[in-house]
Amino acid sequence: MSKLLFKYLSIILTIYLLSTIIDGIYIGDISSLLAMGLVLLVINLIIKPILLLITLPFSILTLGLFTFIVNAWTIMIADHFISDVNMNGFLNSLLAAFIITILYHLFRDMNKA
Repeated sequence: MSKLLFKYLSIILTIYLLSTIIDGIYIGDISSLLAMGLVLLVINLIIKPILLLITLPFSILTLGLFTFIVNAWTIMIADHFISDVNMNGFLNSLLAAFIITILYHLFRDMNKA
């Protein structure tokens, strides 16, 4: 399976799981969840590299940990475009970014085995 499909699956799975665990994260229906995953995937392909380049000095100072902040920003941007999904703030977006990264690497490692 392709890298983009793993990323898409990790995005929608994470947002769905977080919406069942955290009361502040709201998903209207399954089509909104799928649209959120697609919009976030496109934002990660287009806007995220630009944000990473702009914030490169902060990433160097924090030894790469600032990329989680950039990931949270991209989730908040995608949340702005999808009306039926509400991440309810920066901390939920940061948690989602962290778990998306973990799930993506787990999916990727399972594919290699």
